Amino acid sequence: MQIMTIPHKCVKAAVLIASFLSLAVLSQGHAQEAPRREKEAPAVDDPAARSLVEKADRIRFPAEGFQVDVSIVTQKPEQAPETRKYRVLSKGNDNTVVMVTEPASERGQIILMKGRDLWVFMPEVSQPIRIALSQRLTGQVANGDLARANFAGDYQPRLLRTETIGSETYYVLELIAVDRGVTYQKVVYWIDQKNDWPFKAEFYSLSKRLLKTCKYENYRMMEGQVRPTRLVMEDAMRNGEQSVLDYENMKLRDLPDKLFTKDYLKKLD
Repeated sequence: MQIMTIPHKCVKAAVLIASFLSLAVLSQGHAQEAPRREKEAPAVDDPAARSLVEKADRIRFPAEGFQVDVSIVTQKPEQAPETRKYRVLSKGNDNTVVMVTEPASERGQIILMKGRDLWVFMPEVSQPIRIALSQRLTGQVANGDLARANFAGDYQPRLLRTETIGSETYYVLELIAVDRGVTYQKVVYWIDQKNDWPFKAEFYSLSKRLLKTCKYENYRMMEGQVRPTRLVMEDAMRNGEQSVLDYENMKLRDLPDKLFTKDYLKKLD
């Protein structure tokens, strides 16, 4: 079922609300599927690992306010590719607005992130609807993949090992979620030893099931930093299902705080 695509306007809002509510129930179900176990001791902070993750975060996206256009092409076996486009406005680690630009029938739909809180605004619905970072946006892409990229703030990292792939050596880190409100409960993250570039990541559920993998590709200069401009996300359970995210037209912007408020959403085109 595709989120946000219903042909009749009067039916569309009701179905969308039902879809978001059902996704929330499914998310709760996944959280409950893990077997009961003894409470684990809190992870010990690893300053060296945290520094690596912070550097990789700054390579992925600027710390300043910025705007970037994202195209997501989802491919499933024996189906035509599906393309969706978004404009992302972000300021710091805790303020993001994601606007649908294509398909044209869905323009006006907006996601607002404040901290780890997320709302979706739709023109047909009078009030924004609360959603979760872990809920699916499109294809293999979760809301949090597009709206929030603060690995250093959302996870407790530790260095597992170094690993050589081809001619390159990588740090391999384990990132454990600081709470259940983040996008994934665990991430295994490969960072290039020589330049701190993210190389790939594995994303896990609360029950420790591998959900998907991500490769960071097509590094090129954007706003003063060489950054990955393509992310390839592959479903770990369904062979051949993937979403490719291409980032372009990045530019730094002085974004006012009022932009990142629910009251301001209606003013965005």
